[in-house]
Amino acid sequence: MKKLLLTSALALSTLSFAQIDFSSTRFGVTAGPNYSRVKNAHNPSGPRFAFHGGFLALIPMGKANQFYLQPEVLYYGAGETGKDKDAKGTKGYDAVYANNYLSVPVYFKGYFSEAESEFYGLVGPRFNFLIDQTVKNESRDIYKEDALGKANSFNFGVGLGIGYSYKRQLEVAFKYDLGLSNTYPDLDESKLDPNSSKKKSEQVLSLSLSYIFK
Repeated sequence: MKKLLLTSALALSTLSFAQIDFSSTRFGVTAGPNYSRVKNAHNPSGPRFAFHGGFLALIPMGKANQFYLQPEVLYYGAGETGKDKDAKGTKGYDAVYANNYLSVPVYFKGYFSEAESEFYGLVGPRFNFLIDQTVKNESRDIYKEDALGKANSFNFGVGLGIGYSYKRQLEVAFKYDLGLSNTYPDLDESKLDPNSSKKKSEQVLSLSLSYIFK
């Protein structure tokens, strides 16, 4: 909660002192693949491959054609997978833990120069609201969505990224999102894995392709 309040305060301070030009806002669409894991959750744990897609706004900040506020509204697939084998190598389970969100990142975006085609950086908070959770092929009841493995309905994180813009219209970006909330607050199977009692942090790598309308 303290981290959320601090991030919100910093964001409000930035907005207070920046010259934001809402009248020059441009809109766009964005989509791409996600590679996600949840630290300290299921053991053994593997990645889930999903996707994201939605809309963005590009809001100028200041007089220079270089700094922007970029909020987005996305469908955002995350979660993890799990596989288990016994001593003989026989597969015990092959599970998927799919956490799908309505995600609202709010990025501060800075192009490295005022050139039309240029690299840029992104940083800002991400607010994830759980749409649905699907658990497949899980043999241990504790991890199922109707038991202690229920995903948190809200997750807060921070994201950063780097990308390249072609003529300020077609853009590609590589992003990393670090979850600060506990993804599975009630999940504790520390008898099998000591790390299970720790906070479960959802972490996502993504590649975004965006088109911004003139």
